[in-house]
Amino acid sequence: MGDGFYLGRPVEPVLSEFPGAAVRRAPRWRDWLTSFPFHLLLFLLTVLTTLIVGSHIALNYRRDLPVFDWDSTLAFFSSLWRHPSLLGAGVPFSVTLLGILLAHELGHYITCRRYGIQATYPYFIPAPTLIGTLGAFIRIKSPIVTRRALFDVGISGPLVGFVVAIPALALAILHSRAGTPPTSPESITLGNPLSVILLTKLLRPGIDPSGISLHPIGCAAWVGLFATALNLLPAGQLDGGHILYAVLGEKHRAVSRGLFVALVPLGIFCWAGWMVWAVILLAIGLRHPVLLASDEVLGPGRKLLALVAFLVLILTFIPTPFAVH
Repeated sequence: MGDGFYLGRPVEPVLSEFPGAAVRRAPRWRDWLTSFPFHLLLFLLTVLTTLIVGSHIALNYRRDLPVFDWDSTLAFFSSLWRHPSLLGAGVPFSVTLLGILLAHELGHYITCRRYGIQATYPYFIPAPTLIGTLGAFIRIKSPIVTRRALFDVGISGPLVGFVVAIPALALAILHSRAGTPPTSPESITLGNPLSVILLTKLLRPGIDPSGISLHPIGCAAWVGLFATALNLLPAGQLDGGHILYAVLGEKHRAVSRGLFVALVPLGIFCWAGWMVWAVILLAIGLRHPVLLASDEVLGPGRKLLALVAFLVLILTFIPTPFAVH
């Protein structure tokens, strides 16, 4: 998932460093890529792709099939081509998922605005994936100077997204069907994070959390929680990396390296995708860019919020998120 924010440098200087020098104008195509209409276009395309996936998930749910059942895929697209109105069934999944992603990115964006940090509108990424998107991100275009600002910007997205995802998950669990559908060799089933297990025990006592067929709204909430866990991994320029650096400073390296080492056995024994994430973390770097005001000390309130973020990571992390039967 591309959910989160990216620390970048300003594309163009506001003023020249040399008196009398001309300030370069960004090419028009670059202006378009950072304009509101382009962000809106990406969002609308993501609405379409998530509607398609959501209608497929809803159809599988009605037929008591696994969430991602490949046997029905070709027949589904054929029916969708003949009857576009079937997209309406994907609205619960699409609205829930995009609502969680949008809440996450607005958490970052509004916090940036509060600190006077330049940031783009959210970029949504439509893609032909299992969930219809590769997530969303904002690009930060001016330096984050202080630890407080870095901490607040980093933690705001995951916490807001989690707060939106949990009620959606609770609603879905109340309306989900007890019992798991039969699987085929091409079926992909979802693993349960601790939050799903606890909410199922609380709201549907007597039902085995591993034996519940999630409503499409729950599937979207599951994706939102999984994206939250990925973003809270404490390394590099992920949200968790920003939080970790703000709290520990240069001591963050040991935790980031430990996470990288832990991803290898997880990739071998639980889900091969963790090996891919290990490579991604190496590519983007386990270290965090140095802040200009790196000596600033965080207060006890923010340190308590850091523990809350760690608790959210525990509640959303899934060692084996996908299982192929």
